[in-house]
Amino acid sequence: MRLLNRHPTRPAGVLLAALPFVAVLIAYWIGSEIRLAANPQDKLLPAPATILNTAAGLFTEPNKRTGEILLWADTWASLRRLALGVGIGALISLTVGVGIGLLPYVRRGLSSFVAVLSMVPPLALLPILFIVFGLGEISKVVLIVIGITPFLIRDLSQRVLDIPHEEIVKAQTLGASTWVIALRVVLPQILPRLIAGIRLSLGAAWLFLIAAEAVAAEVGLGYRIFLVRRYLAMDIILTYVIWITLLAFLIDFALKTLSRKAFPWLGGGL
Repeated sequence: MRLLNRHPTRPAGVLLAALPFVAVLIAYWIGSEIRLAANPQDKLLPAPATILNTAAGLFTEPNKRTGEILLWADTWASLRRLALGVGIGALISLTVGVGIGLLPYVRRGLSSFVAVLSMVPPLALLPILFIVFGLGEISKVVLIVIGITPFLIRDLSQRVLDIPHEEIVKAQTLGASTWVIALRVVLPQILPRLIAGIRLSLGAAWLFLIAAEAVAAEVGLGYRIFLVRRYLAMDIILTYVIWITLLAFLIDFALKTLSRKAFPWLGGGL
């Protein structure tokens, strides 16, 4: 039997999925032991036990000055910005993507502009956003919107163009208006792709969020990481990085579950 036709059993699949994570943990543990053996005061690779103790304190101990648990305050602030940025970007992308894919006039007018806009490095616009919108919440949300929207628009518009033309013709034959075709024919077919596109854009959205918070913020996960870096507090930084990774995984899992429940005909998906 060819290798491409062989599939692991469920226990073997779980083991294979866990192996890379175990390998990374072992590599980190060995590196930490080597550095701490050479210099017990080394801060670059703190021992796993140190990270666990730090994490326990960050999740449970309130700040002595403000009385709030900073990690939860940072998490709420970052998730709020992320949700606003991704939500607004998704809404704009859905509207413009359907317009470009379905309406020739809109496609002619906006497709080239969106293609050029997608080539602009979003982080290069960060100083401009701070000048135009100030250092508050708006500039951070706008950066996320600018960062992910062009990609989503291009992806969704292409998905609309890929819809078999026969479906559009049949809907028109039955008397459907452009609005009805958009709602009843196009929308059900591109909503799964929108969710998939958001999942693929989450990494970039987190990057833009962390960058914006690092430059100008008073609370947030990115702000806290760049605040403590000057003290080489790697135990805190690694705790925050692991927490951000876990949040991203949970959001991705929630979107995947939503897609599977809402559109069961898609199968496994990404």
